[in-house]
Amino acid sequence: MGSWGLGHWIIVLIIVLLVFGTKRLTSGARDIGKAVNEFKKGMHGDEEEKKPQSLSDDTQRNDTTSQSQQQRQDDQAPR
Repeated sequence: MGSWGLGHWIIVLIIVLLVFGTKRLTSGARDIGKAVNEFKKGMHGDEEEKKPQSLSDDTQRNDTTSQSQQQRQDDQAPR
């Protein structure tokens, strides 16, 4: 009694189409699609801004690695 079958969903869909009309539903779906695309573009824009920062992190790691290697060589140098 509590579960909705396929017949129930079809009846609900028909009622929604009668109340709102196909033109209004398609324009609403189009607006939702545009919003999703803008959201995805925004998310990709954030990732592009993060990439240069990660590159700078890599160069900083390389700098600290080369500094630590230089320090080891200095420590091993004969006195």
